[in-house]
Amino acid sequence: MGISTAGSKAGAQKRRAPEPDSPWAKGPEREQQREAKRNAVLSTAAQMFNERGFHATSLDDIAARLHVTKPTLYYYVKNKDEILLECVKQGLHLTLDGIEASRAAGGNAVDQLRACMQAYASIVTQPFGMCLIRVGDQEVPEPSRTELRRMKSEIDLAFRSLVAQGVQEGSLAPCDPKMTAFVIAGALSWIGRWYQSDGDYSAAQVVEQCIATLMHGVLGPPAAPARIAKKRAAGA
Repeated sequence: MGISTAGSKAGAQKRRAPEPDSPWAKGPEREQQREAKRNAVLSTAAQMFNERGFHATSLDDIAARLHVTKPTLYYYVKNKDEILLECVKQGLHLTLDGIEASRAAGGNAVDQLRACMQAYASIVTQPFGMCLIRVGDQEVPEPSRTELRRMKSEIDLAFRSLVAQGVQEGSLAPCDPKMTAFVIAGALSWIGRWYQSDGDYSAAQVVEQCIATLMHGVLGPPAAPARIAKKRAAGA
């Protein structure tokens, strides 16, 4: 008795060995891996720009720290200028997102101002935020430089608005909101230049002390007249 062709094909399909798994990721997984590696390139570059400066850091240096070849970097970025642009943009986006979240949390003007200062100061102690301060947009070509400066102006306007609101509420002393916002942002930005992760203070301690000084000043409370008279009498 013969065996039908259809039955032979069915049997062959059942006996066929399973295909081996491909060593290359597919679809979303491959894209996630690529994005993770690109972020590693950017964060490593930001750290090196902060340590050595933009001009003193080459693509060869970045590749060596990542233990990859220089051609490998070109799969994730076009050139060093693009790396810097992305690092600075990351710093700005982190800052703006932090400020937006702080304001969305609510509270009076002082509460929101303190929260925004906390967010801003914390970002400038991190690689991307530090790169934004130490390298900045001076090395970024146009038209990207104009866009980055527009984003910076949003940070300034957020601080101005909160200072003006605080003065109106009576929770802040009368002042020029523009000038006060410059002082606040300038003082907090400078943390990104002098802060060292291996220094005497942690990032959280630096942020806390700087914000306390900005919020409360450096003068102590005025001495009461009775206390002054008592001290004078004791010294007589």
